[in-house]
Amino acid sequence: MSITLYGLKNCDTCRKALKELKAAGVAHDFVDVRAGGVSSEQIAGWAAKAGWEVLLNRRGTTWRGLDDADKADVDEAKAVRLMAQHPALIKRPVIESGDDVTVGFSDEVKNKLTSGG
Repeated sequence: MSITLYGLKNCDTCRKALKELKAAGVAHDFVDVRAGGVSSEQIAGWAAKAGWEVLLNRRGTTWRGLDDADKADVDEAKAVRLMAQHPALIKRPVIESGDDVTVGFSDEVKNKLTSGG
């Protein structure tokens, strides 16, 4: 199974996830969404599978720095557009594993990925 992590190279959670997968011997690829870019179509696909509310990071400095108009009346289409314009708004890491998409790196996600199930 092919595993791809999408995130930011300086993100602590992304670094932790990469370290854990490497230690477990799990083959994976990493894409820095700021450097490598991510398309709005790909973000829309993640939103459809994981939920746009889960995907949108409203806790970070990027969200706080947006205009109030951008933060108002957010729906799925607006969230996808904002995340495409500001990749740091994507909660990290986004992990594609086969057809599955998960957001974040909880113990549950770690166990699922490192146990092969």
